[in-house]
Amino acid sequence: MSSEPIVNGGVQIHQRRRLPDFLQSVNLKYVKLGYHYLITHLLTLCSVPLMAVVVIQASQMNPDDIHQLWLQLQYNLVSVIICSAVIVFGSTVYIMTRPRSVYLVDYSCYKPPSHLQARFEEFMEHSKLTGDFDDSSLEFQRKILERSGLGEETCVPEAMHYIPPRPSMAAAREEAEQVIFGALDNLFANTNVKPKDIGILVVNCSLFNPTPSLSAMIVNKYKLRGNIRSFNLGGMGCSAGVIAVDLAKEMLQVHGNTYAVVVSTENITQNWYFGNKKSMLIPNCLFRVGGVAVLLSNKSLDRRRAKYKLLHVVRTHRGADDRAFRCVYQEQDDAGKTGVSLSKDLMAIAGGALKTNITTLGPLVLPLSEQLLFFANLVAKKLFNAKVKPYIPDFKLAFDHFCIHAGGRAVIDELEKNLQLLPVHVEASRMTLHRFGNTSSSSIWYELAYTEAKGRMQKGNRVWQIAFGSGFKCNSAVWEALQNVKPSLHSPWEDCIDSCTVITMVSCRALEVNGKAKYKHMEANKRTCKRTPLLSDLKAIDLDKKRKGHGAGHRELGGEAGVAAPGVDSEVGAEAKGVGFGHVDQRHGVASGCDGVHSGAKGTAAVTAAAEEESLRGWGCGWVLGSAGWEMGGGLQVGLGSGF
Repeated sequence: MSSEPIVNGGVQIHQRRRLPDFLQSVNLKYVKLGYHYLITHLLTLCSVPLMAVVVIQASQMNPDDIHQLWLQLQYNLVSVIICSAVIVFGSTVYIMTRPRSVYLVDYSCYKPPSHLQARFEEFMEHSKLTGDFDDSSLEFQRKILERSGLGEETCVPEAMHYIPPRPSMAAAREEAEQVIFGALDNLFANTNVKPKDIGILVVNCSLFNPTPSLSAMIVNKYKLRGNIRSFNLGGMGCSAGVIAVDLAKEMLQVHGNTYAVVVSTENITQNWYFGNKKSMLIPNCLFRVGGVAVLLSNKSLDRRRAKYKLLHVVRTHRGADDRAFRCVYQEQDDAGKTGVSLSKDLMAIAGGALKTNITTLGPLVLPLSEQLLFFANLVAKKLFNAKVKPYIPDFKLAFDHFCIHAGGRAVIDELEKNLQLLPVHVEASRMTLHRFGNTSSSSIWYELAYTEAKGRMQKGNRVWQIAFGSGFKCNSAVWEALQNVKPSLHSPWEDCIDSCTVITMVSCRALEVNGKAKYKHMEANKRTCKRTPLLSDLKAIDLDKKRKGHGAGHRELGGEAGVAAPGVDSEVGAEAKGVGFGHVDQRHGVASGCDGVHSGAKGTAAVTAAAEEESLRGWGCGWVLGSAGWEMGGGLQVGLGSGF
């Protein structure tokens, strides 16, 4: 898709590359991969109707028929022995060769402490005080933050809270220890599993791979046994969590009666970009602290207490294509500063990888009715060249819950559109992005925890975890709930799930106006700071300024029940002017201008207009009862996508 550059305030923004409508063009060779799985299990499928025929015939036999059969068997002892031997041998082979079931006993997501939170105002002022970014880069980061879908409670490492930042090896190790040990301590406490019982350990972290490895660090911390089979995966991107689960699954097929621990995280401390190349600034605005520890088991006794059973893992790798290989690429800019560059073709490449992945996964999970409709449509197009509308399989019939990698707001938007999902299906992804940011390979587990905390996970429900990563890779994991799953102790959502306001496409765009006006308010009341060793000092100064009348942050209540809209502050100055965010009858209202914030108590429409100064520059935002319109410079829609 061609893009026209738009210049606003010295910053060049490109129209984002939309995810291609991949369901409109399905290559036949990819479908064969999925159906190959069915062919490999043809013997099992054929034996089912054969057994049904035998049962029906046996049910029609009378006592005389049974007596005659017994007399015949008495005089055919050799035949009886041969048949018995075949049955015993076949049963033994089946039991010995069948795949072992893999159970997810429990998992634990790391919740960063509140003092690591980086609010937008503080993030921008901190970036400016470092002196590494020019005005154009600062403005670019501000716009990315406004449209990212991230909230005000996401966290960055301790080293990034200093001025200047301290991205040392020691600080990176400290971040890794806090995240990994925090998740593992809670996992062992919740499951009552002793570290000595762990037989397999798989750790994935893309950008931080010290010596000794992170897996060795865990072995040393918890004194794991000497014959543990440990693996450390690096450089595999945000989809490495599913890869780690797949590796653990394969190991559990070989080694029986044991536990496997999978640890997925990302390290930010030494991978913060301090240059001015736009494509390398985006990760600074999106990636945040997070990690997960997952306990898997192949013990049959663990089925009773396990939360989920692993059904399928489908992995897709597009690394043979040069564009796909370089679309997420760690490199140095012209000034020699290292960072991760995101290509403008990222969304198109992700769409191609996703098409390959779901056309392989589809025959494994879709009901027979959907498969027949899809296959008939495909045959009509390929063999008869019929001009029929391509049939789009309904994946909502195969899955009850979707955990889409929270890589950015545009990724979630496009998958929701192309897979024809409902807002509730992507709610977990949006809320995870808003509350925790892009935590890389662990984001799909925060989303699963959100679904559990909402009380939506029922026995028999199927969950689709799908993640994208550098290389370029698209990986899927399918789980089945073995019980009505309740959230584990110290879930990352336990203190905020009841007050979480659903973040929709509409509210995300409305929050852009909120964030924009708040940033302008901060600029209007710009302050200097002589002693700024920590970002917490900036918080104290900000609070002091607010006490002096420069603005007080509060939370608006709306609706009949007075539901709070958490995490979104209203800036109200001495003249009661500012921006606010209300929650009325499950709909959001945003107001900016002279009257501040007002939410109707009976679900009255919240009507919003951006500041006149912005409107003159082509910005407009109107919103009535959840219907949003977003225009920029003549109606050109701008989003995050690949970041520009």
